[in-house]
Formats: sequence, structure tokens, C-alpha cells
Amino acid sequence: MKFRYFTLILLAGAFLTSCSMEYDKLFNSPVVQDKYEGAFKYFNAKKYNKSAELLESILLAVKNTEQEDTVQYYLGLSNYMMGDYITAEANFDQFGQTFPRSPFTEQAKYYRIKCLYAGTYRYELDQIPTYKALSVINEFVYEYPQSQYLSECKDMMKDLQGRVDKKSYENAKLYYKIEDYRAAAYALKTALKENPDNIFREDIMFYIVASNFKYASNSFAAKQKERFMVVIDEYYNFVSEFPESKYRKEADTMFEKAQQVTKIN
Repeated sequence: MKFRYFTLILLAGAFLTSCSMEYDKLFNSPVVQDKYEGAFKYFNAKKYNKSAELLESILLAVKNTEQEDTVQYYLGLSNYMMGDYITAEANFDQFGQTFPRSPFTEQAKYYRIKCLYAGTYRYELDQIPTYKALSVINEFVYEYPQSQYLSECKDMMKDLQGRVDKKSYENAKLYYKIEDYRAAAYALKTALKENPDNIFREDIMFYIVASNFKYASNSFAAKQKERFMVVIDEYYNFVSEFPESKYRKEADTMFEKAQQVTKIN
């Protein structure tokens, strides 16, 4: 039994060595066409690292030939399939600039988006990659309004915009959590000014009311009437836009208290 396993190991090792020698011979071959065909053989076999190496090795040789855009595109696609999204994104970006009219251009731009999307972070972290991805997606949607990838691109856009909106909302709301209500009101209004279509608009407008209410409640008596008037104004803004809001009951309670103070004074 041990001899049988040992034989199998030797056979497997010999096979791997043979495959390695075959690849090394191909990689070192001066014949460009052999490398070109070999690259697609490895690509179809899902050995993307080998296809990428072979395609990269013939980039200069195929420059200004009919094969150039094919080599460039599949180089990017090989890197993408390997999960090397940074390199693949650079490949596809260069492809789009070099070959604006290639049959592969739309796909290359789509895969560039996929790479950029893969390089974004959850909303709590840096959103610079998110803004870049959104910009590229917007360009793609404008350029290819009938693309087969349009629905997926819009889904990615919705997800990314949601992260940006949530970060903006949570950053502003942080002041409310630490009880700096004046700063909270200002930050929340700024968040809406920067993006009126924020998907958390209802929440933001409610917390503008709540922040002003807390700020007025904690003010000196001489300042309360003026500041509760702001609460009333913000309440009307809120309920006119969201009359059936989940926050309506809380907002109504703050409004009633604000009215009581302004009438007394």
C-alpha cells in the first residue's frame, strides 16, 4: 500500500514537472504566435496567472497590430479573474484610453467599474474610492445608456451612494450623540445642503428639529423664546415634507413644548 501511494506521488510530481517545463519553454519562446495561442489555452483552463504572464510578455511585440487590443483586454481580464483588482483596473483604464473604438471597449470599461467597486470600503471608512467609482459609473451610464450592464451598474451606484449618504448622516449625527446640539443642528443642515437627495433625509430633518429643541431647552431663559421659535420653524419644514413620518409623535411633542414656551414668554 505504501509503495502504491509513493508511486502515485512520483507520477503526480512528474506530471507537474512536465507541465512546468512546458510552460517555461513557451514563456521563453521567441515565437509570438505560440505565446499568444498559449495564453488563451491557459486562460480557458482558468490558469489566469500564466495567461497574464504570457500576454504581458508579448505586449511590445503586438503593438500596432490587429492583436494589440485583444492582448491588452485579456491581460486585464486575467488579472481580474485572479482577484488582482488594482492591476486589472489600471489595465482596463489604459485600454479605454488607448482603444476607444475597440469591440472590447464597453466590456473593458465595465470591468474597470467592477474593479473600482471591489476596492471601496464600508461607510465608516475612507470614501475617496467610492467617489471615484461613482464618477466612473456615471460616465459609463451616460456613454452606454443601452448597455447590458446598465442594471448592474445602477445597483452598484445605489449601493455606493447609500454609503456616502450614511457616512454624511452619521458624521453629522455624531454631534447629537455627544450632546453638542448647536453643532449637530449646523452639521445636519450642512449635510442636506451638500446633498438634498440624501436617502436619510427624513432622519436628518428630524434630528435638526431635535437638535434645536435640545439646544433651546438647555439655554438660558432669556434665549429660550428665540431658540424655540427656530424649533417651530424646523418642525413645520419637517412635517410638511414627512407628514406620516415614523418620528411624527416625537416631533409633535417637541413642537407642543416649544409652543408653550413661546406663548408664556
